[in-house]
Amino acid sequence: MPPIDLVSLPAGEVELHDARRKRRWTVRLEPFEIARVPVTLEQHAQLTARPVPSAEIDPQVPLADLSWRDAIALCNAASAVEGLAPAYALDGDDVSWRVGADGYRLPTEAEWEYACRAGTSGPHYAPLETVAWTSRDGVDAPHPVGAKRPNGFGLFDALGNVWEWCWDLLDPARYGDYRVFRGGGFADEAWSVRASTRRGGAPGMSHPDVGLRLARGAFAPGPVVQGWSAEADRERAAIGGPLPSGWTPRGARP
Repeated sequence: MPPIDLVSLPAGEVELHDARRKRRWTVRLEPFEIARVPVTLEQHAQLTARPVPSAEIDPQVPLADLSWRDAIALCNAASAVEGLAPAYALDGDDVSWRVGADGYRLPTEAEWEYACRAGTSGPHYAPLETVAWTSRDGVDAPHPVGAKRPNGFGLFDALGNVWEWCWDLLDPARYGDYRVFRGGGFADEAWSVRASTRRGGAPGMSHPDVGLRLARGAFAPGPVVQGWSAEADRERAAIGGPLPSGWTPRGARP
């Protein structure tokens, strides 16, 4: 299959926030790579040796309706095709990230937001109607990738079209093993399609507007890797008082 089109992103910083704990912090990221577009039906077919579901569907439509665990398996499949070390070790339902592996993986939340913002600080990296498919466009399914403007890093569809699974837990104090997805989807109202909006779902659950974008990057093991920390996850799980629902509040700062 043709190589996956990756964009190399430089080291940099991104500010994140936890609305439940009213906390903001800055994450310093090492360089990493991320795909220019979400995984498409065509790429999925090539990686899994399966046909595109229907000849009536554009093969450049982003893959959706797959669970977080499906996304993890697809990352490892992409690594196998290219002879790379798999990023994930699987033991039943348990998934661990081999941070030193050079294979494909899901971006961390910090990586995703850094890649989406591309140096901007507002809710969108450009006027939303120029970069994102949302409910304003009146579409009822994912739209072929790359049809609207890219962001400053050259990434298409980072906002709108389909949400994208990330590696991180959503809010373990309230939602246990729920994983984050970011970016907004084709059916979402424009106010909720923002670089900072967080939603999530159970790792075995699929959603018709959630797909994934592949990332790559190997790192030295440490207490914090690209903004993610297993210890921080354990600490968050022990803290009560979560906000209702798993959504960033509508009035929160971008």
